[in-house]
Amino acid sequence: MSNHDHRGHGQTTTPTAHAPGSAPARATGQGHRHSHEHTHEHGHDTGHPDWETLGPLLEQGAEVQTPFFEQAAAWLRELLADADTDTAIGPGPHIGPGPAVGTAMAAGRVRRVLDIGSGPGVTTCLLAQAFPEAEVVAVDATAALLERTRVRAARLGLGDRIHTHLAELPDGLDALGGADLIWSSKALHHIGDQRGAVSDLAGHLRPGGLLAVSEGGLNPRFLPRDIGIGRPGLQTRLDALLEEGFTEMRAALPDAVTAVEDWPAFLADAGLRTPRTRSFLLDLPAPLSAAARDYVLAGLARSLDRFSDQLDQDDLTTLARLTDPDDAAGISRRPDVFLLSAQTVHTARAQ
Repeated sequence: MSNHDHRGHGQTTTPTAHAPGSAPARATGQGHRHSHEHTHEHGHDTGHPDWETLGPLLEQGAEVQTPFFEQAAAWLRELLADADTDTAIGPGPHIGPGPAVGTAMAAGRVRRVLDIGSGPGVTTCLLAQAFPEAEVVAVDATAALLERTRVRAARLGLGDRIHTHLAELPDGLDALGGADLIWSSKALHHIGDQRGAVSDLAGHLRPGGLLAVSEGGLNPRFLPRDIGIGRPGLQTRLDALLEEGFTEMRAALPDAVTAVEDWPAFLADAGLRTPRTRSFLLDLPAPLSAAARDYVLAGLARSLDRFSDQLDQDDLTTLARLTDPDDAAGISRRPDVFLLSAQTVHTARAQ
């Protein structure tokens, strides 16, 4: 199971995506939050999150994971280049421009991209850079995160191609229109009927379009098994609590459907073809950058707060030391902190 985060409930209103030169409409989102460039824990926050505080943390966490998103975007470009080659000259070996040229051609033919569950827009901007001819629409249920997306896009000179759409999943997707590429990372597991959600997204693909779903992978590791304080194996015990919390979150979702989480099968059931699956490593060795340390520290601080009544005193003491900036054994000061995780992307193409 990979990293997940389930946010709270509430309602927000913000301008939705609009074509250049048209007046922006307004949309209202309510119910489950889907913020998906997030830290490595299952969050079950209720009430109204403090997005002034949480937004920057989500953005920083997504920036730490940029190597994964860049690898995934490059792979999507390759898949689209392969499809363009097959369409143009037929399948099989061919003589001609190398992969870089074919990939560039594919990127130029992608005119519209949807980023479903876009969070603060880090991936949205990376997709806009990977597909420089495309309009990219960030879709999220939280107005504050879409505002961060617009600010980030403007700062990177991408504001003319990035638009935002406030919508709950899956009900708010009808107005999105079609796309050549649809990307969704850690969003669909927040929907009760995951198979149905995949089918809904597939319905927005243009002919030959590609749906890419990032779900699954391996939980992060960031310390040795024996860290010199407390009982060895702390991360394994935290993983078990996170898995239990994730199961409870799924069961509590509206219209929850129990199903084997076979994402390639979900894609096939949606009528898509040529399924592909690939996993990408985020491998940041020690010593970590300050931003990566902050990312690890934020996850442990959240675990300390969330599992205070489920861990024994020894583990609580260890977590308290790890999150203490003045403790030599803490994340902020110890030299052996690293970050290693894997995320899996499943893709398939419309007819």
